[in-house]
Amino acid sequence: MLELIQIPWCTFCLVQRRILDFSGAPHRLVDIPPSDRSLVWRRTRQRYYQVPVLRHGRSVIFETDEHSQVIAKYLESQLQLGLFPAPFDGLQKIVWRHIESEIEPVAAKLNDAYYLEVVPPVERLGYLQFKERKFGRGCLRQWLQQQNALAAELAEKLIPFEQMLRDRPFLLDQQPRFVDFDLWGVLAGFLYSGHYKLPADHRRVKRWYRRLGNLTFSAIQRPRTSAARSRLGV
Repeated sequence: MLELIQIPWCTFCLVQRRILDFSGAPHRLVDIPPSDRSLVWRRTRQRYYQVPVLRHGRSVIFETDEHSQVIAKYLESQLQLGLFPAPFDGLQKIVWRHIESEIEPVAAKLNDAYYLEVVPPVERLGYLQFKERKFGRGCLRQWLQQQNALAAELAEKLIPFEQMLRDRPFLLDQQPRFVDFDLWGVLAGFLYSGHYKLPADHRRVKRWYRRLGNLTFSAIQRPRTSAARSRLGV
């Protein structure tokens, strides 16, 4: 069985979780506290401490750099979900780098502004220290004060994706590719606290988000190969 080690509100964990749910493959989630990465450290044989990490039998899969997609590509190799078709290779790399460099930081700040509601009490001090070391003292309080401006910035950055959805149901073509899940996870992280909604003017993005959030691989009638079924015991 596939096992995803995650922090529940981490945007990059939400990306992989949605891919797993979409696939229909048996899997389990293992939540860890932000301050304790000892499980990840053990699973990766002291090679990695971030999340998410995917475990499949004796294989432990994790990212190799800031913009690698090792986990998603592994899931594609096992489940054949059509996430990385060759004709879109270069385009997807450009789009996912944009999503993770331009959209994710703003979305994460908006969710972190409500860390007192999202992060368990026992973890809040460590979470505050980590964020302030990275972004400066008082950053979480500032993001809460700046949430209207940050939300407006996010809405502006989503305009190209609203335009991409004008003539097709998903970002690149007629079925979801990796960049769809990448953006979905970032927006799921933004919405995690329950204090926000997707921008009202972005009607196509809102419909796309609902569609992808409920979609299963079986619904798009793309059969798995017998080899993929055998590997996962489906």
